[in-house]
Amino acid sequence: MIKGSIRTRLLISLAAIAVVAAACSTSGSSSAPSAAASTAASAAASTAASAAPSAAAKMYKIGYSNGASVGNGFREEQVCTAKAQAKASGQVSELVVKHRNTDAAGQASDIRNLIAAGVNAIIFNPNDKAALNGALQEAKAAGIKTVSVDAYVTDPDTYNLYNNQVKYAELGAKWLFEQMKGTGTVWYTRGLAGHPADNDRDIGFKNVLKDYPNIKVVPGPDGVATGWDPAKATALANDFISSGQYDKIQGIWASGMGKQIIDAISAAKKPFVPIADADVGGFVSQLLDPAKFPSLQGAAVTNTAAVGGAGITLALKLLNGETVATTTGASQPNTVLLDPVAVDNLTDAGKAELKAWQSVPGMDPLWPLSLSIKDWTTYDPNTVPSSCKGA
Repeated sequence: MIKGSIRTRLLISLAAIAVVAAACSTSGSSSAPSAAASTAASAAASTAASAAPSAAAKMYKIGYSNGASVGNGFREEQVCTAKAQAKASGQVSELVVKHRNTDAAGQASDIRNLIAAGVNAIIFNPNDKAALNGALQEAKAAGIKTVSVDAYVTDPDTYNLYNNQVKYAELGAKWLFEQMKGTGTVWYTRGLAGHPADNDRDIGFKNVLKDYPNIKVVPGPDGVATGWDPAKATALANDFISSGQYDKIQGIWASGMGKQIIDAISAAKKPFVPIADADVGGFVSQLLDPAKFPSLQGAAVTNTAAVGGAGITLALKLLNGETVATTTGASQPNTVLLDPVAVDNLTDAGKAELKAWQSVPGMDPLWPLSLSIKDWTTYDPNTVPSSCKGA
């Protein structure tokens, strides 16, 4: 290890102190949106990294594939955090991004194109848990490390880093059913049909539903897919309201599209029912605006899109030969699970925590509010909204 200057060593020490002060969680810790302390820690760590001698870092060419939901706030933010972390790491000479709407076969083609481009590692948000395995094995044969984010794949040589989507759904469903006092009808809106994360959320939702026999689900036990598309979610909500079905429900379980659903209900001048959704900025703002959305009761469950940046860090760890601590009991080997938390707007304490999540100015209202993950991202969260401008 090359010794740095006194200033560099001091910055690294300050970064370490800030991280310890911010939290003591492990790689499977809560992915709650960062407060000022963790923002400062990320900024300090990033500064320390940039101050380190450039000769100490080996440079890598990294590929990134997102094969669906282009325009969705989570997916856009995810790619931006990958770009921010690639820059902050000081070890990425080039980040080649494949970001388009396609199916699993198309994403496999994108992965093969990245292999042909000579990348050292590929990070990707999978369109299917098994259909990419052939391309991933080709990457392995070429000596390329592979990391799946936001959901898992079954390829035994790929590392998975993602939010615990089963627990995400369980937290939101449990909160919602309790607000309904264990009885009534829920409009069950889901994400992208067939996506591994959506499948896991369905498992979590139904895990909790088993304990509430007096809860009915519409339009059916498998819900309705929004595709995580804001325009489609808005159309579905408008149709649901105009058909009269909304007047017969007592709760809504959303999957990242809560803002669009609430806007449709508000425009129709209908009373609100309790709703559980993700920590999307626009939805959290609605929960904190009783003047515009009177009597709206909701819970936001964290689903950090910073897994994009964390995937860059994990890939670099693998390339550098570092040991990666994985989560015991995960459904797949080589998996790092991030635990979500749920916060509602029913108490002053809950409102204060939701308000604290809104710590980074200039964010797109369709983006989740959690912009960093302790131990996995080192960029200043304030730089993420601008990291994709002009890209």
